[in-house]
Amino acid sequence: MKIKIDKFVLAITITVFLAYLFPQYGSKSSPLDLDTMASVGISLLFFFYGLKLSPEKIKSGLVNWKLHLLVQASTFLLFPIIVLLFYPFMQTEHNKTIWLAFFFIASLPSTVSSSVVMVSIAKGNIPAAIFNASISGLIGIVFTPLWMGLFLNSKNANFDLGAIYIKLITEVLIPVILGLLLHRYLGKLAIKYNNYLTTFDKSVILLIIYKSFATSFEEKVFSILNTSSLIVIALCVLSLFYFVYYLIGFIVKKLNFDREDRITAQFCGTKKSLVHGTIFSKILFQNAATMGIIILPLMLFHGLQIFIISIIANKYAKN
Repeated sequence: MKIKIDKFVLAITITVFLAYLFPQYGSKSSPLDLDTMASVGISLLFFFYGLKLSPEKIKSGLVNWKLHLLVQASTFLLFPIIVLLFYPFMQTEHNKTIWLAFFFIASLPSTVSSSVVMVSIAKGNIPAAIFNASISGLIGIVFTPLWMGLFLNSKNANFDLGAIYIKLITEVLIPVILGLLLHRYLGKLAIKYNNYLTTFDKSVILLIIYKSFATSFEEKVFSILNTSSLIVIALCVLSLFYFVYYLIGFIVKKLNFDREDRITAQFCGTKKSLVHGTIFSKILFQNAATMGIIILPLMLFHGLQIFIISIIANKYAKN
């Protein structure tokens, strides 16, 4: 089987390299106001996201409630509980920062586009995948800050859950609702130009990634990570993914799900959204110097989930 390199993963790698070479453009003294650009980009991104959401499809998707409950429970309960089990073993400040990065992954919603595409390739339950991937992003607006607030309150004196939600409401929720209200008028247009909107979405994510890593490189945050640390982080990311994947597989067998629902449960229940992750990191961590380290495991998880699920999807497609 010919393995293709995901272009977006390649673009992320190049962006991180550019942040390493030119960190000054992401600094506070930069003539470019990347924070404002990113905030406007985030609002537009979620407006287009709402514009593409079909209220009718969301309503019709409510029927298969067992599958939906499993996917959302895996995303917002199973993942965080697994990572929480390791918290007592984190003794040093460095280890707690790395652990927080993994807990951030665990608290995030599922990704939309890649989940639906992979379920489609594997011949799974596509309508259920669309429903779960779409609704997950909306649930994450509430649950991700709640989970992170348990630890950021004590770790970051500037953390204000009320202020976080105001920012999420203004930059994320209101644009989504506005997009949903305009779906009947502009929805077809958004679908027609979906490729251009996807490119815009990815550009916003790359901008936030550049800003995060530029700040971290300038503050020399990555000096605390050596090669062995990076290998350990990558192995932990891989272990987390496979553990949840096979655990969901065990659960769906016990629930006697059919093949299509099993594929959808495992594919959607194991995914984590890089889009929401980069956006939420900007809001939750307020451009802290450690943001680069916080989103590093997420970027590794993003690349690995696409790579692994694409291989599994192709195997399912041949059966």
